[in-house]
Amino acid sequence: MKKYQVVGIGNAIVDVLARAEDAFLAEAGVEKGIMQLIDMDRAVDLYSRVGPAKEISGGSAANTIAGIAHLGGRTAYVGKVKNDQLGAIFAHDLRAQGAGYETAMAPKTEEAETGRCIVIVTPDGERSMNTYLGVTEFLSADDIDEGQMADAEWIYLEGYRFDGPDSHAAFAKAVAACKGAGGRVSLTLSDPFCVERHRDAFRDMIRDHVDLLFSNRAEMGSMYQTDDFDAALVQAASEVAIVACTDSEHGVHVLAEGQRWHVPAVPTDIVDATGAGDLFAGAFLWGLTNGYDLQTCAKMGNSAASEVISHIGARPEADLKALFKQQGLL
Repeated sequence: MKKYQVVGIGNAIVDVLARAEDAFLAEAGVEKGIMQLIDMDRAVDLYSRVGPAKEISGGSAANTIAGIAHLGGRTAYVGKVKNDQLGAIFAHDLRAQGAGYETAMAPKTEEAETGRCIVIVTPDGERSMNTYLGVTEFLSADDIDEGQMADAEWIYLEGYRFDGPDSHAAFAKAVAACKGAGGRVSLTLSDPFCVERHRDAFRDMIRDHVDLLFSNRAEMGSMYQTDDFDAALVQAASEVAIVACTDSEHGVHVLAEGQRWHVPAVPTDIVDATGAGDLFAGAFLWGLTNGYDLQTCAKMGNSAASEVISHIGARPEADLKALFKQQGLL
């Protein structure tokens, strides 16, 4: 048995969650429903404009790893923060969930600060993310512990990390160490605009190294440059052993070994859509590494996603295992 079921690599971010009307997005120049990269000045300006906010440790892959830890999985995370107040909050929150976190902090003398994402949630539950990456942008191969990667059944790579100048080398080092020790690689596409920026790098990674691809409908279309959803899924499945593609309230499509399953979503009132895909991936991977079949893994993912969008914040508040039991999944 390997020490870790899943080790995630991603942007270490503290989420600043605030509610606002659609009119605010227009006034502040925020594009609805996507992630935009911003600089520190823009982060300060937006923070001054929003109303009361809730600060919660986040970051896409970190949310996924927190979900696996919440379920009792053996898991760890790699992502860079600064030795500052937000960095300390991030590290404490992740470890408190039960995940390993040993990435060296950037020193206090570093000019860049711990990354933060100002998430503006509109009344329809949609989230518009404005991300200042800070020091997490500079995650490099030096931050990858090859022994840790070799001791993982799966590694989970966050697509947003393709925006970092040194992250491609970090991913390559992690993949080589994991695969060299018989592990497997999962990747989430993260965002259609991220895919647009780095499509060639994504395609190379998917074709050559990825065993499990997570995406949503928009990301899948962006990846394969088509509006034909079914065609995109078929193409992805020709390149990857397992494809899990979410489609909002329409559930998820899973493709593997020449088969395709559609698993309906779990109905819920959407309060904040932040983290839906992250927790879907976490529960799916937890199910997979505990021997459940793919349809059950998808049902677990939908259940976890449903829980996290029922409240503010991208970390589970209810007992996910209890929910799985209620739904007959355990």
